[in-house]
Amino acid sequence: MKSRRYLMPLFSFALAALFALPSSAQAPVAPDEKIRQLSGQILELIRRDAALQAGDMRRVAGFVEQVVMPHVNFERMTATAVGRGWRQASPDQQQQLMAEFRLLLIRTYSGALSAVNDLQVRMRPMRGNPGDDEVVVRTEIVPGRGEPVQVDYRMERAGNDWRIVDVNVMGIWLVETYRSQFAQEVSARGIDGLIRSLSERNRQAAQPTRG
Repeated sequence: MKSRRYLMPLFSFALAALFALPSSAQAPVAPDEKIRQLSGQILELIRRDAALQAGDMRRVAGFVEQVVMPHVNFERMTATAVGRGWRQASPDQQQQLMAEFRLLLIRTYSGALSAVNDLQVRMRPMRGNPGDDEVVVRTEIVPGRGEPVQVDYRMERAGNDWRIVDVNVMGIWLVETYRSQFAQEVSARGIDGLIRSLSERNRQAAQPTRG
């Protein structure tokens, strides 16, 4: 079984799919075609942007705020990760959870972006019907060396567009990975306890590493 460290660059690439969406309006495209277009943009973006490769938090965070949020149902991502506790949270608590969860994802994976330079993307056949409101787009990430790795995107219909709501790397759904952790926090300490825990994790991650 692959190690968690090995999965991090692949999750980074998948998350970069969220970062690389163009902000301007485009003609509607099928969900798999959207991912195919994104993949090419992602690779080009990372290869040209030294700050992203270096995991510059200001660059990555700014890019997320400006580009990712209009194209991803991040509220659904956070609600799914928090689970039943999401319905217990007040609107203010929900906003705090989304802010801390977004920062957690950025901090966790931004440092691994330099590992995606030699990756290529191969689209796999998509199963589904034209009228489906939710689909899974399947891809393979092909490294310069080694075997291809499965990376899938769960997408929901949003009018004439599609939005990403979860990412699966080698059978592990990103949001579901956090759901079990968050459920334990909510059960033990409540919603405010989960918010404090996420805030503390983000604070510790922001501390400079001592050599």
